[in-house]
Amino acid sequence: MSDGGNRERFDGQMQHWEGYLSSTPDMFGEAPSESARFALDVFRDDGARDLLELGGGQGRDTFLFAGAGMNVHVLDYSESAVATISEKARKRGLSGGVTTRLFDLRRPVPYPDGSFDACYAHMLLCMALIEEEIASLCREVHRVLRPGGIFIYTVRNTEDPHYGQGTYLGEGIYETKGGFIVHFFDREKVERLAEGFEIVGIDRCEETRLPKRLFRVILKKR
Repeated sequence: MSDGGNRERFDGQMQHWEGYLSSTPDMFGEAPSESARFALDVFRDDGARDLLELGGGQGRDTFLFAGAGMNVHVLDYSESAVATISEKARKRGLSGGVTTRLFDLRRPVPYPDGSFDACYAHMLLCMALIEEEIASLCREVHRVLRPGGIFIYTVRNTEDPHYGQGTYLGEGIYETKGGFIVHFFDREKVERLAEGFEIVGIDRCEETRLPKRLFRVILKKR
């Protein structure tokens, strides 16, 4: 699959997000998401300790995991996001449990095979990524997870009220109001991206503060 000639548009999302995150330090609030609370329960039940978080934003979920004693490694392509998480971790006395790294997740994940017990990504996979890039990222997650490792992610789905609005860019991707590019998922796409994983669950949920309609996907490495 290709980006349909929209690569410049997609690449511009990095600067677009950087502007919002740098000007609004608590853009999403301080409280952890319901998806993170759910994920923490699953990770605890599975005995997970080492967690890879993709797209940590401003850390609202990061600190839930770190506060529960997990070793959290955060990858984000926003300099402001990485700086904000690092500073908040220092102020909260959680620097020992939080490692941040500025990184573009369209590239191979910078960790050896089998480095983590779990991976978490809240609405990262539904950003300005084409399906080929998402599939590559999912393969990388599979690679860096230990056998039996858990991958929990959320994505906006095609029942979301914003689906179909704005400029269509192909593959279920729209540039919506405010200039944000969103990749909306149907169930078939979720299933295609689960290669190499056991699908534990594909649940519907909502991020009510926004509001957004999501799939919450729970996968286990075979």
